[in-house]
Formats: sequence, C-alpha cells, structure tokens
Amino acid sequence: MADRDTLPLPLEVRARLAELELELSEGDITQKGYEKKRSKLIGAFLPQAPGKGMDPSVPHERRTPVTPGSSSRYHRRRSSGSRDERYRSDVHTEAVQAALAKQKERGKMAVPMPSKRRSLVVQSSMDAYTPPGEEHIGHQDTSSGSEGEGSMQGEGTPTSSQGSINMENWISRAIHGSTTSSTTSSSSTQSGGSGAASRLADVMGQTHLGKSEKNSAPPDVTSYTTDSIQVERPQGSTTASRATPKYGNAELMETGDGVPVGGRVSAKIQQLVNTLKRPKRPPLREFFVDDFEELLEVQQPDPNQPKAEGAQMLAMRGEQLGVVTNWPPSLEAALQRWGTISPKAPCLTTMDTNGKPLYILTYGKLWLRSMKVAYNILHKLGSKQEPMVRPGDRVALVFPNNDPAAFMVAFYGCLLAELVPVPIEVPLTRKDAGSQQIGFLLGSCGVTVALTSDACHKGLPKSPTGEIPQFKGWPKLLWFVTESKHLSKPPRDWFPLIKDANNDTAYIEYKTCKDGSVLGVTVMRIALLTHCQAITQSCGYTEAETIVNVLDFKKDVGLWHGILTSVMNMMHVISIPYSLMKVNPLSWIQKVCQYKAKVACVKSRDMHWALVAHKDQRDINLSSLRMLVVADGSNPWSISSCDAFLNVFQSKGLKPEVICPCASSPEALTVAIRRPTDDSNQPPGRGVLSMQGLSHGVIRVDSEEKLSVLTLQDVGTAMPGALMCVVKPDGVPQLCKTDEIGELCVCSIATGTSYYGLSGMTKNTFEVFPMNSVGAPISEYPFTRTGLLGFVGPGGLCFIAGKMDGLMVVGGRRHNADDIVATALAVEPMKFVYRGRIAVFSITVLHDERIVVVAEQRPDSTEEDSFQWMSRVLQAIDGIHQVGVYCLALVPSNTLPKTPLGGIHLSETKQLFLEGSLHPCNVLMCPHTCVTNLPKPRQKQPEIGPASVMVGNLVSGKRIAQASGRDLGQMEDNDQFLFLSEVLQWRAQTTPDHVLYTLLNSRGTIASSLSCVQLHKRAEKIATMLAERGHLQDGEHVALVYPPGIDLIAAFYGCLYAGCVPITVRPPHPQNIATTLPTVKMIVEVSRSACMMTTAVICKLLRSKEASAAVDVRTWPPVLDTDDLPKKKPPLLYKPSNPDTLAYLDFSVSTTGMLAGVKMSHTATSAFCRSIKLQCELYPSREVAICLDPYCGLGFVIWCLCSVYSGHQSILIPPSELEVNPALWLLAVSQYKVRDTFCSYSVMELCTKGLGLQTDSLKSRGLDLSRVRTCVVVAEERPRIALTQSFSKLFKDLGLHPRAVSTSFGCRVNLAICLQPHRLGKLADQGTSGPDPTTVYVDMRALRHDRVRLVERGSPHSLPLMESGKILPGVRIIIANPETKGPLGDSHLGEIWVCSGHNASGYFTVYGDEALQSDHFNSRLSFGDTQTIWTRTGYLGFLRRTELTDASGERHDALYVVGALDEAMELRGMRYHPIDIETSVIRTHKSITECAVFTWTNLLVVVVELDGSEQEALDLVPLVTNVVLEEHYLIVGVVVVVDIGVIPINSRGEKQRMHLRDGFLADQLDPIYVAYNM
Repeated sequence: MADRDTLPLPLEVRARLAELELELSEGDITQKGYEKKRSKLIGAFLPQAPGKGMDPSVPHERRTPVTPGSSSRYHRRRSSGSRDERYRSDVHTEAVQAALAKQKERGKMAVPMPSKRRSLVVQSSMDAYTPPGEEHIGHQDTSSGSEGEGSMQGEGTPTSSQGSINMENWISRAIHGSTTSSTTSSSSTQSGGSGAASRLADVMGQTHLGKSEKNSAPPDVTSYTTDSIQVERPQGSTTASRATPKYGNAELMETGDGVPVGGRVSAKIQQLVNTLKRPKRPPLREFFVDDFEELLEVQQPDPNQPKAEGAQMLAMRGEQLGVVTNWPPSLEAALQRWGTISPKAPCLTTMDTNGKPLYILTYGKLWLRSMKVAYNILHKLGSKQEPMVRPGDRVALVFPNNDPAAFMVAFYGCLLAELVPVPIEVPLTRKDAGSQQIGFLLGSCGVTVALTSDACHKGLPKSPTGEIPQFKGWPKLLWFVTESKHLSKPPRDWFPLIKDANNDTAYIEYKTCKDGSVLGVTVMRIALLTHCQAITQSCGYTEAETIVNVLDFKKDVGLWHGILTSVMNMMHVISIPYSLMKVNPLSWIQKVCQYKAKVACVKSRDMHWALVAHKDQRDINLSSLRMLVVADGSNPWSISSCDAFLNVFQSKGLKPEVICPCASSPEALTVAIRRPTDDSNQPPGRGVLSMQGLSHGVIRVDSEEKLSVLTLQDVGTAMPGALMCVVKPDGVPQLCKTDEIGELCVCSIATGTSYYGLSGMTKNTFEVFPMNSVGAPISEYPFTRTGLLGFVGPGGLCFIAGKMDGLMVVGGRRHNADDIVATALAVEPMKFVYRGRIAVFSITVLHDERIVVVAEQRPDSTEEDSFQWMSRVLQAIDGIHQVGVYCLALVPSNTLPKTPLGGIHLSETKQLFLEGSLHPCNVLMCPHTCVTNLPKPRQKQPEIGPASVMVGNLVSGKRIAQASGRDLGQMEDNDQFLFLSEVLQWRAQTTPDHVLYTLLNSRGTIASSLSCVQLHKRAEKIATMLAERGHLQDGEHVALVYPPGIDLIAAFYGCLYAGCVPITVRPPHPQNIATTLPTVKMIVEVSRSACMMTTAVICKLLRSKEASAAVDVRTWPPVLDTDDLPKKKPPLLYKPSNPDTLAYLDFSVSTTGMLAGVKMSHTATSAFCRSIKLQCELYPSREVAICLDPYCGLGFVIWCLCSVYSGHQSILIPPSELEVNPALWLLAVSQYKVRDTFCSYSVMELCTKGLGLQTDSLKSRGLDLSRVRTCVVVAEERPRIALTQSFSKLFKDLGLHPRAVSTSFGCRVNLAICLQPHRLGKLADQGTSGPDPTTVYVDMRALRHDRVRLVERGSPHSLPLMESGKILPGVRIIIANPETKGPLGDSHLGEIWVCSGHNASGYFTVYGDEALQSDHFNSRLSFGDTQTIWTRTGYLGFLRRTELTDASGERHDALYVVGALDEAMELRGMRYHPIDIETSVIRTHKSITECAVFTWTNLLVVVVELDGSEQEALDLVPLVTNVVLEEHYLIVGVVVVVDIGVIPINSRGEKQRMHLRDGFLADQLDPIYVAYNM
C-alpha cells in the first residue's frame, strides 16, 4: 500500500483532509458527507488514467517505516480496514489484487448476472443497518470472533475512520497498482477497483495451472458430439418447421428447432455457453467402464505435484518440568494455602461496562465461599439418606461472561466437593445455535444439577408459572444459585477433604466439532495440576503478578491462565468482559497501564480492535508488560495482527519480544507457547510458504510465485515435560517427514484423557501411537491428537498452518478454511463484507468435497456491487488457491447464526445451507468449474449384426420381447355392424328408452341425460342442419367446439349421420382467451374444417372483442349454433360405402408442443370399441363413471363412443366441475354404486390434494368406494406411481381396494394399447399381502444407457416402474431398437411397436410429410419377422414376462412404459427422462411444489415453482444443483424460480415443457430469480 505522503498533495489540502478525518471520527459528519467532501478535495490531484503513464520499474517500498510525525497518525489509522486484522495482511491484499490482474490479462470472461424480480432486490435487512457515519465501536455486537465454537471467522469492524482508508487504498492502488508483489508487466497496474467497477465482472479466466497448463481438449460440458449438435446457433435461425415429430433420429435433441432465439434470456445463456466452452481444467482421463457401475473419475495424482523429500522427523522433547519445592500438591491445596495465609490478597477484579472495578474477590473470600458451595451442594440437595449429588458426579456451571467471580467460586466449590464441573454457555433462548447439542452433552454426562448466579437465574427464560422451561434437547435440571446469601454456613467441624492430585476427573471442557456436535473433554486432577505447572514454568509466572484477561474464562486459554494457574501462583487477575470490549476496545490496554500488569491474555481480535479504536491516546504505556499471550496465535492469519499491533504500540513502550503466540486445543490443552525472552536480538521464527505446496501437504519456502503464499509465525516450542511429533493427518498415525505438514500430537501428563462416554472416538484421539517408517511405535506411551496442522521447524519451533476442523480436501488437495476466508476478505473488503463476517465450509456432493463461501453483505450494497464482489472472489480464490468455489452465497447483514461470543456458528450455518433455510440474497454457483469427476460422456457402441443374435425366438440368448392381448373372439349381435352410426340406429329401434348418457353438474345432480332414441333423433336434426345450413358434402370436415357434455356427443353422431368427418376441439377458456383461442384456430385451420358447430354461448365468445384481439376472427369458417335446431329429420341417413374411410380425426397437442392429428377409420373405430368392450366387460346393464376430457385419445372414445357400442350407461362428470367441488367424482361413484370408473391424472391429483384432510367428513356423508372394481387412469405417459399410491392410501379408509387403481397407456398412433380391466376377483386368490405384482425397480443409471437392470426396492438409484395395464384384445406389441429397427430381448429397453386393428391409419397433416408418416405407420423389423407391418409409438419401454398367469393359463407379459422419445433429453451421450430429474428436484425442499426441466443449447434448465416467501427462492438454487449432480451426474446450467402455476399443464395433466421453454426464452415467465450456474 502506498503511503499518503507519496501523493503530490499541497500542504493546505493535507491539513483540510486531516480536519475532515477528525470530524468523521468525532461523528460530526456522516460517512457519505465525508467521502463527498474528501473526493472534492482530492479530485483535482487524481491522475485521470490510473496506471497509464506509470513507470513500472519504480521501486516501491512495501511498508514505510513508522516515524513519529506527520504520517504516523495516518499509519495507525490505516490499519483499520473494515475487516478483521487477524486476516488482514497488506502483502496478501496485494497478492490478491495481482492475482485478479493476472486473470484479467488472461482474457475477459463475462458472466451472466442472475435476474431477480424487483421485490426481491429491495429486500435487505435494513433493521440491521447503522448509518455509516454513526457506526462506531458500540455497535459491534456482531463482530465474529473465532471462539473455537466451530467459528473461524474474521471480525472486521467498519469504524469511523473507514472512509479514509478506503480512499487511501483505492487511490494508492489505482496509481501504483501492485508493483510490489506482482511479477507481471505494467498492464497489471489496473488491478484497482476502478477499472472493474463499470464492467460486468470478468469471472473465471482459465485457471492458472502452474507449469502443466496444456490447453488440450477440455471436458466439453456442452455436448458430446459437436458434429450432430450445434451449440452456437445464429440468433434468430429457424430450421425446418416442426409440424411433425421425428423419432429415433440423431437430431432428437436439437431443441432449438422451431424456436427463434432472441431476447435477454437467451443472450445470457449464450454467454454462459461460451463461458463454459473455454478450456478450464486438465482433460478428463479415460475411465468409463462399459458395465453398469458408472465410475466417477477418481482424481489421479498429478505426477508433477510436489512430494515430501525430507528425512523422517524426530519427536521433539520439551524442557524438563522442574519441580519447585513449594509447588502445591493439588490446586485445592493451593487455594487453601493462599486462603488461610494471605486472605487479603486480591485474586480477581471484575469490571462493569464502564470499565470501573465492580468487585474484588480476595483469596480469603474465594476459599470460604468455595467451601460453602461445596458443603451446600453435598448436604443440602436431596435428603440425608439420598443426596442428589455424590463425589464424582458431573454438574453444569452456567455463568454469564461478565461474572468471573461467581464462576470461580462455583468451580473451586466443585473441586473441593470432588464433583466434576462442566462449564457451558448461558442458554439465552430455547433455540440458540448449538444449544441443543450442549443439552445432549449434559444428558450424556448425567448432569442433574446446574449451578448458576442470581442474576443469570433471573435472566433465564421462564414459563408463565415461573418455572425455567426445559431447553430443547436438555435433560431435566435442578437450578442451584451459588450466591453466598442463599447458602447455609457449613458447621464448624465440617471440612473438605483435600487430597493430592490423582487420576480422578477434575473438570470437563466442551468442544464443538466441525459437524456441530458437542463433545466433553475430560481432564484429570493430575493433568490439571501438571498443566498449571507447565504454564507457570514456560511463562515464568511468579507470586502476586498481575494479569489482564480478555478471554472467555470458561474454557481454553482463559480458563487455564485466568482461573487455574493464577490461583496456583496467587496471582491477581483483572478480568475484562466481552461486553466492555464492545463498548471500549481499548479497555484492556488501559487496564494494563492502570495496574502495571505484567501479563495480558488476548486474541488477535482484541489487538485488532485496539488498533482500530486507539486515537491519540497520550497516556498509554505498555512497558510493564513482559508477556502478551496471543491465544489464537495458531491461526495462521494472526501474524498480521501481531505485526500491526507491534508497529503501532512499539512507540508506547511495547517490547517486540513480549508478543507470545500460543497454540492450544481442547484435547491437548496448551500445545506450545513462545517464551518471553529477555534477548531482543533473537527474532521470532517466520516462514513464507507456498500455498500450492501446502495444498499437497508439503512445505516449500516460496520463491517464484509470489501471489499465493502463507506467512506463518512460530508458536514457540513444546511445553515442559511434553513430547511432540507430527503425524499424517489421515490413515495410520505415521510420522511425517521434516518438510511435510501433518497433525501435531503431544505425549504429556498435561492433556485431556477422553471424550466423556465415547470410548471409540477417545481411542482415535487420546490413545494414538505414532509409527516410524518401519511401522514401529516411537514411544510406549500414547499421544494425544491436537487437531492442529503444522510442522516443527528448525530449533524445535512449532508452526501451525491450520486446524483439522477447517481442512477441506477437494480433488485430493487440502485447503484451509481460514486461508480462503483471508483471500475473500482481501478482495475489495471495505466496500462489501459486513464486519468481515464470512463462513467457509465444505459439503460433499458427488463423492468429493465442494467449497461453499457464505458472507454477510453490507446493508447498503447494490446488486451490481455484490455480483462484482462475488465474481472477483471466485477469481481470487481460483488464482491464489487454484481451487474452484462451488457456491458463493451472500446473506443480509446480521443473519448468520452466532456463537455465544458473536462469532459465526459454522456448523449451524452449514446446516441451514443444506436444509435450504439460509435465505441468501445472492447466490453464485460454479459447478461447471469445480465438478471434474463426472462420468465420461458415453460414446454409442455400434450394434451387433443380425446374424449373431437371432436364433429362433431368441435375441442374444433372451426371449424376443413380444406380447399380445387375447383374440377378439366371436361376434355378438351388435358386432355385425361395421359402423357406429348403424349401432346407434339399431339401439334406437331395439331399446329406445335405455339411457346411455347422464351428465352431472357441480352439485352432483343430473344436468341432462340421453336415451338411445333421444340421441338418435338429436343426431338426425344435426345432420339435417349440416346439409341445409352448412351445405356440406359428405367427407367434409367439421370442428366441434363444445364444453364436455351431451351436446358434443349428439353433434358427433350428427356428423356421422351426415357423412361428415368430426374433429372435437376444446373450447377457448372465457377467462383466458388470449392463450387458448389461438390453439382452437390452429386446429380448425390445420384440420381443414369446412364449418364449426358449437353452442350459442361459445358462438358469442368467438365473435367477442377479446377474441378479435387474439386472432383474426374474419377467417373463421361458418359457425353453426346447434342450440337452434331445425324441426325436420333428414330425407335419409348417410351410409359409408367403404369401412376404411375416415370416421373422425383426433387432434392433440403433445407435451413437446406439437399439434398432431391422426386419422381414425370406421374399421379402426369399431375394432377399438369392441376391444374395450371385451377388456372391461361392458354390457347394457353396467354403469361406468367417467371424469375425463372428451377431446382426444382414449378419453374421447370412452366419453363418446363406447356407450353407443356396448350399450352401458355412462355417468359423465366434466373435470372442470371438480374445481368447484373436488369430491364430485367420488361422491358420484359412491352414489351410483359404480363398479368401473375412468379418470385422468389431473383429476386424481385434484382429489389427493383437495380431499386429503376431508376423508373423515366424507365418510360421515356416506361416501363408500368399496364397490369399485376398477379405477383406470387414462394416460399417455409413464404411470405416475407415487400419485396412484397416495390416492389408494388416502381413500383406503373409504373402502377403496388398493388393487382397484390401475392405468392405461395410449399414444398418437394407437389411442389405447393397454387398459387394466378389473382384476380384483382374479388376483384375490394369489394373496393380497405381497406388493402389487406389477411394480418393478430398475436402475436409473442403466436406463440412461438404454438398458434395463432390475434391482431391489430401496437400492440406490432405483426407480419404481408400474406396469401400464393389460394389453388390449387384438393388440400385438414388440420392442424394437429405434435406431436399427432390430427386435430386442426380454427386459431390454427399446421403442414400443404395435400392430392392431384399431391403429390410426396415419397422420392427417397439411404438409403431408409422407416419408415420416410411412415410417411411423408402416415399419418393418430389419431382421426376424420382416413381414408384419408395425406402427411405431415413439415411446421407450420394455416387456417383462412375469410369474403371473392370465385367464388362458399363459404367463403374463407386463409392458412397462419409460417415456416418450421426443421428451427424452440426450445429455453427455446419455438419455434422460425429464420426469426423473423433476422427481429428484421436487424432493429436495418442502417449498418446491412443481418442477419442469428442458434443455437449451445443451444446458439443462430447471424451472421450479416456489410455494413460500420469495426470500426462499435463492435457497433452492444450491439444493437443486446438488441433487441433480448427486442423483443424475448432470450439471444444471440455469435454475429458474417461478410462482405457483407458471409451469403450463395440459388437460391430461402433462407438463408442457416446450411451451415453458419458449416462454422462458421469450422472457415471459416473470421469474422470481434466475441463476446461471457457472
């Protein structure tokens, strides 16, 4: 950083600036005002083009020495950036800037910025915002300290003088660039924030891969064969129109076909695609083995990676623990000695929040009160015969951080009573972060009593009756207040038994693990005493010394120095509570001066705060300090705090040798501490290590690559009486080599002995026997693992490079969370991160750890700021650590869970992230750059030739997959008619009054009905009308636009009577004409209808104002209103001459958005009705309830045709009525005692969702479904097994037999292939206990390779598939390979081909693409039976012969439909069915109600509907990305979060994914959030 004096500013300007700074620091001017005035002042002196004319060769000193004088004040202030000094190092900041500059040189890469809805942008927690000018130290409750609470976060504090710093850094950076540390040429000098701010962040240049940067073929995430799929389509290109589906051809996935590219969204996606095409990581190796187990790539070690080359290390022995004659035999004995011989000596002084001494506890008082506590706990709880606690029991100590005196009395009281104190934090609310885990610890320790202070007891949450509620997860506790006034005096003759220190447990210290669980480390009395002795010896403590303690006195260094060792040496502790530090960060320094303290125990945070706060305090004198213990000296980033602190306070009498960093851990207690030397000539140890080397676990003093280095300071040597060694972090505890990083292990009496109650974990941690290279243990005594990573350097000095808890192993390389935090904080921090609060952790996705960075952003930061900061952080981490960040999330300030002392609670944060309740306000996912272990894209294997596979009816050793329904059998009386019109006339003569149709309204009453003769007469009138008013010739097409009902049926038969060809069309929706009318228009035009028939209401609608806005109403064909029929009947009814002529056209919009009409001849229609009649056993005496849309497919046939053919009565329930009355269908089924009913998935879903909570009230209304034999879902898709099962479960209580529910399957070329008849009677004798015999589980991974592999239920990657119903009579099926058209074997996946009398006779297309059509309707196998003509369904499925026998005694062949070929997505050479990905996504979060996926230029786009507040939208992005990676090995390209109901669904309940895609690309979805994954 440049000094201010390097700016050529005139004196008066400098004086004015100093005044401004003063005004800001006094709070007389706001931050904004300050910056405005300041930039005005300096504006004139700023060089216009930073860095242009600079001479890069000008040497630039890294740190100007501090000289008292004009610049010293600036120097002191400059260190107060808004982030934690612990993590701050000017060198590192420069390194980061240089790394960013390097990325920039390597080539710009723009990242699409996520799109957000306005309402989401505005949301940011303003309640947590203190205006910049007034934000002074008093507000720093949030600043995160690494309280060992699983938090390793920074605590930057934006303070009053922050503005000056920002500006200084900014100016000096803009002018001088980073010439100090960057090795690049002058172009790197633009690495300041200035140039970047205006542009979209240039994220992700290619990663710098050291020397092995070969740009050989990168893993292509965009496609697997570049020749067949173009990724970059020219904007607006439209290829051949898609009127017709194409199956099984290579361009299946060219989803861009008929859609003009354009608009904002696709440009962003294009940008993303281009970004992803850049070479990124080294190419993937060959590893895909063509069997079912898809192998994920295992990271191969890089041959060039550094390896440890040193000799094996030797264990380091600390100095001898000298036995001093007057050392007490136990800590209680020490207390007794001082309490009786010098009772007036001060032991502890506590402070109030104003920094005034609140209370002085003397040794005499401590001794007497501890005895009183001991006596009362042992004798006053429970009864004499049954005391509540006995010696050796554990008791909890619950004391607030500002009451060390009460804590100390209680702690020593427990020691005297031989109880085991378990100090814990005060639970403030019932759901504190981590409080539940503390409860588990108390429970497992068998704690029944909690000691607490009066004030604390009053502050605990109470129930209305005044009871303290049981906290979540906590055992039932008796709260015992230890204040003297509440206790009775021990009798004269009672005296605690004071023993020498032995192997009993002295106390238990809690420790929070990486995963949030809390363990209790037990410390024995002998260990406690030995530890105090070792500390005394290494720190040179003497009697009556004064020590200032800022640390938490309940655990760790604060407990060991401030509560235990101090008493052993009769020292005086000045305790500074955290609350005072927040108000006055200088308080500890003032106390050191006031009491002439010899020792102070602090964390680097406290040094940083003092630097920030100290203005020109005249009276500071630190010359009394002989030792400044830095408790978190083992954090590698503490060195910068130590340096900066020394820099400033050296002039105030602070001696350099006084700073003593120490390393400690809950398991090993104090591991090492730097001794206070008198010889100031011996400089402390420093190591500048290469991060690249560290990530491979080796120590390399960095020379060439200046950017990524870690500077470490030593933490002194091993403790007296201890043996220390370094072992490999994982696997067998083998000694490391001298140049290798490992975990420090300590062998000493003074360590913990176990995790309470956990013998297995204890063995792995406290009973470790390090081995040498030949495998022999180096000592007979066990070592304890410290949880610290580091090495022992020359002279036995210990260096700590990080903690095991912060270790993340990504792709075989080790990274430390602290280092990544430091890098993130060095990226334009002053602008952005709120008080340096950043959490870094890893999550496991797809068998590797992935790094997640979560930061709190300043309340005033804009979208642009945050996005830019995020992209720079990604670059910086990539540049410095060579590792990709998987997810970077920003949350509003003050929203991350906190530890008791304000740090970030890491495991809780991770938990929130994983369960989707972190509520970030910005998210950037980069799976494309991090995930390098995906399976290799599949290359298709050439098929085996026919000769080798065909033997009789076997294909490659398996039975050919073919099956057929039973024969159509002999004719019955109505089967002699070839035409439906004749059947109707026959019924009108023989059974005129037999009712065929009954239509119900939403109240469940009969709206209208038709008998045979009524239908016949009505049809005659309509035929007359067509001839007279429509002047139609026979064979002309008529569009029937009717709501579901009886008019539709009459109009259909009217057309048949007139010899016209009817086309049923769904009427436009009156509330939604704009989107529904164009479809009507399209069908009318494509079907070449000569006229339209409809009701008066719809007539009006077609001519309305809204209609003319949507379509050109002048081009409608003539519209006939059938509400007004002529009175006379036609002269004679038309009789077709040839049964193969057209009976009707069936039009339907497929899920891929294609409109396809098929031709149904009279022969096919009659054969169809006959087949259904046989399968369902339909006779005139039967009643069938139908709740379906009557416009196409099987739904139309069952609604309009079957009753006339079979004579049964159809009870018609329009599905739209269910929106008013969801129970309508089931009530009708129950009321009419119907045995057979047909519905659609949307109806079933409506009942499941709408009636879920009403089953009891329906039961009381008499709803009874016990008579239902079959409930068939009419569908053209894979059976929705989850829906049918939940429907069956839900209505089981109302008598529905679980076996009654089944599905049918049809498609365009054959409207019904399978239809499950009632099977209750037939299956009952096969035992109903087992699962439904028609469900199998297949391996989803094999399915992607077009193979079927059956697995057990519940096995990983298993997918349940339900049989699609029984094959209809007269239908033959075979499974063929869609590419080669060869027959396939049993249980092989292929296209379903069908041969049947009721196949459609072809597509009705205007364009008449004959080749395509003949392929679909007239296909032959390429070998085997090459004579039969088959029709291709376009669906993938397989046949499987089951153990069941059918009526004829044959084995039953079950058909399983997997999905439509034109829906399937081909990604990475594998075939994915959207529904599988959607099912996974819907499962990930409770707020995802629906999901649809599609591909766009080979990016997978996932659209989710959010049922919840918009704040949850961003939580879904990481979850969706994780689950698709984990379960489908795919990287999601774009995640779109939308409102409920945005995903279009057709009448059959199928998702219209292509409509959705078109809407997304045209930017019409109004999404809540769109995330573009990198």
